[in-house]
Amino acid sequence: MSTSNIDMTTDRLTFARALYDAVPLYDPKRAPVDLDLTDNTNLWGLPPHAERALREIPVARITRYPSLYAAELKEALASFVGAKPEYLVTGCGSDDILDSAMRAFGDPGSVVASSEPSFAMIPIFAQMNGLTYVGVPERPDHQPDLDALLAAKPRILYLCTPNNPTGALLTQETLERAVREAPGVVFIDEAYAEFSGVSAVELAMRVDNLLVIRTMSKAFGLAGLRVGYGIGAPALVRDVEKSRGPYKVNAMAEQVALTALREDMAWVQAHVALAVENRERLAAALRDRGYAPLTSHANYVCVPVAQAVEVGQALRARGVAARPFAGLPHVGDTLRISVGPWEMLERFLVAFDDATADVYGGVTS
Repeated sequence: MSTSNIDMTTDRLTFARALYDAVPLYDPKRAPVDLDLTDNTNLWGLPPHAERALREIPVARITRYPSLYAAELKEALASFVGAKPEYLVTGCGSDDILDSAMRAFGDPGSVVASSEPSFAMIPIFAQMNGLTYVGVPERPDHQPDLDALLAAKPRILYLCTPNNPTGALLTQETLERAVREAPGVVFIDEAYAEFSGVSAVELAMRVDNLLVIRTMSKAFGLAGLRVGYGIGAPALVRDVEKSRGPYKVNAMAEQVALTALREDMAWVQAHVALAVENRERLAAALRDRGYAPLTSHANYVCVPVAQAVEVGQALRARGVAARPFAGLPHVGDTLRISVGPWEMLERFLVAFDDATADVYGGVTS
């Protein structure tokens, strides 16, 4: 049938749900630079056995669908975190777990409450799923204002520990109170837990309203393969699994993640220790320069820096990137610097000295 007389244009396509009009695309607007210290990934590279598995993956693993719900990977992850496989759900990065869990537990209009500052995607995921986001500024001690968060009567309470971007660790008292008093589900984001040595997984196996969300993007160096997972009561993770659907961990990612968990733990642990050592060394170098970095339990340092956005731009002009944050509660402008090999951090410090001299009116190199 000819369509030559049919007008195929409209003034505005309105196929998307109206709520999507207000949902922004995540875009940090970061142009590539020679030394990027913005995303808190493993700057030492890929674990060696995982790299071998990536290079040697059989073609048949790629031409066929992956396993439905990554059962073998769940077993390996359960062994790593000290849980049982039925307490695990996997996904395409921790973002996938968070998004799917919001869809599973949030009715339209129900409240997602989060301490601020924290992971920037939480309000976006809430919007995407038709939920109401309530952000509550953290206290001066960098702990969440739990009274205000609970007063919002959240269906979903999101907390991050160590927190991004401050690096602060949630106290055990705060965690236990949140789980005890929250009217709905508590999400604890532990993307950086390997660097703190502290986890809520044991608690998640004893209660029915706690979902611990973790990733292999940071300590394991697999950010590009997108492997995330959640730990919670079997009924809880089953609902997340229904929401996310099958085949969400691709075959290559599953094989490489399994190899890392089974054969690369010594490498991972050694580089976690290096990250912690260099984190403290970087913080000391910043203190020597008169700055007051926040205490961090993650693989980055967050340091108050006047005119952080301008300093960040001056750093980029020198081929080095750190993540600026403007006006954090109780702190002001800050830079967040990912930790990696000391040679990288030495280069950052040289560029930082020049950038701050430039921004503050000194003489640059």
